[in-house]
Amino acid sequence: MTKGLLVFQSDFGNSDGAVSAMHGVANSVKLGIPIFEITHQIPQYNLWEASYRLLQAIGYWPEETVFVSIVDPGVGSDRRAVVAKTANNHYIVTPDNGTLTHVHASIGITEIREIDESVNRLPNSGESHTFHGRDIFAYTAARLAADVIQYEEVGPLLSTSEIISLPLKNASIENEIISGNIDILDRPFGNLWTNISRELFRKIAEQHGDSFEVTIITDGRTIYNNIMTYGRSFADLHIGEPLVYVNSLDNIGIAINQGSFADAYRIGTGTNWEVFIRKAPRIIYE
Repeated sequence: MTKGLLVFQSDFGNSDGAVSAMHGVANSVKLGIPIFEITHQIPQYNLWEASYRLLQAIGYWPEETVFVSIVDPGVGSDRRAVVAKTANNHYIVTPDNGTLTHVHASIGITEIREIDESVNRLPNSGESHTFHGRDIFAYTAARLAADVIQYEEVGPLLSTSEIISLPLKNASIENEIISGNIDILDRPFGNLWTNISRELFRKIAEQHGDSFEVTIITDGRTIYNNIMTYGRSFADLHIGEPLVYVNSLDNIGIAINQGSFADAYRIGTGTNWEVFIRKAPRIIYE
């Protein structure tokens, strides 16, 4: 197990001093504390993407790594500030506003505590209510990572059943048609990452080179419908051709080789962006 690692993500961007201020607070707790980033380019207020980016990264970090996720449209409201402990022994310091959704569903959260701001808040910051990322989350996370406080000292224990979650849908198969949704866009490339697992896809896919009819629907409107090939990698297809493939999270991705599928068809993410995949006659290239 490794102690002391601190990993940030936010929707702050890097155009001002907000991220640097959080780093400064962490270093005021322990000078030289190891700080890393997932991203600070989450679209503003996009809780869905904040939730997914945590899931995308967290499993590759050592146990006891402390993550700070700040996408907080309700800052200053009565939403709770919490620290969650995962089944894989990581910690997530975040507003309880839906950011924990994907980790809770896919990995599991075993404990969650509400941050006691009377002891876990940057000194002399009590009159400010708009930068909790600096004053509460970065400060508490650094104290936890640096062993200044133990997890039990974060604050009162809450029930995991109280965790705020965004709506999720599971991928499924019926009559040889797989249905799922677009979980996230693989930026900057513009590939679509679905919630359809490789295992589920293999129920209708026999081998690379098989052809599939892919349909994308949102709000009752068909945005895309076409035949594409199951590629082992992008190199299996000509430039500009669409493909389905297994992405780095072992789920099904949809892409245009060396093009942006998301930009070409103005694709979004979430449970209202539905994907349907069915087997089609095999495409044979001359």
